[in-house]
Amino acid sequence: MLYLHHKEAGQPQLTLTGDEHRYIFKVRRHKVEDTLYLRNLEDGLLHRYLITHIDKRSAILELQESQTLEVKAKRPLHIGWCIIDPKNIEKVLPSLNEMGVEKITFIYCKRSQKSFKVDFKRLEKILLNSSQQSGRSEMMQLEIADDLETFLKNYPQSKMLNFSEKKIDVQEDIETIVIGCEGGFHEDEMTLFTSEDIVGLDTPLILKSESAVCAAAAKLLL
Repeated sequence: MLYLHHKEAGQPQLTLTGDEHRYIFKVRRHKVEDTLYLRNLEDGLLHRYLITHIDKRSAILELQESQTLEVKAKRPLHIGWCIIDPKNIEKVLPSLNEMGVEKITFIYCKRSQKSFKVDFKRLEKILLNSSQQSGRSEMMQLEIADDLETFLKNYPQSKMLNFSEKKIDVQEDIETIVIGCEGGFHEDEMTLFTSEDIVGLDTPLILKSESAVCAAAAKLLL
C-alpha cells in the first residue's frame, strides 16, 4: 500500500482511530517516529506525516511535508457501461481503476436487468482500496444514467464498442466509449450511433461485458 487515504489529509495534525488505526498498528506494525504518507484524493497532494504517538486505540500524526504528486493516466477515458450483475462489476473495477479510467457512468440499457442495483458506497470502498494499492492520486468518478438516450444527450461525442471494421486505435481521439451488457445492444440503441461512431476490437471472439470493458480500457490507456 503506497499511502493511506484520509479525508482530512493535509491538516497539521491527525488522530487515527478505528480501521485506520488498526491498519497502521496491527497490519503494518508501524511505531512512533515512523513516516506515513496520506492522501485525501481531492487535491493531488501527497502528505508526509510523522507518527508521534501510538497506543492500542489511536495514533497521532504530525504533518512534515506536502507535495504535488499526481499519479494518473496520460489521457482521460470515460466509460459508459451498460449495467451488468454488480458482482461482476466489482470484480473488474479495481483493474479499471489501476489502468486510470477517469469516470464510469452506469447505464440502464434495454438489455440490462432492471433488478440490478449499483451500490455506490460499496464501489467507492473498492476504489479507495485500489487507489491506495496502485498509487492513484484522484478518485474515479461514478454516476448513473436512466438510459442510453439520456447518456448520449450529455455525452454526444461518445463512441460505441461493437463489431466493426473500424478498430480501436491508440492514436484515435476517443474520450468516451460505451460498452454493452450481456446480449449486446438492442437494435434501437444501435440506431443512436452512426457507423463512424462504432468501433471494434481486433478479435473474432465474443467477449463478456466485463472482458470487453477491460480490453477497451487497456487499448486506449496503456
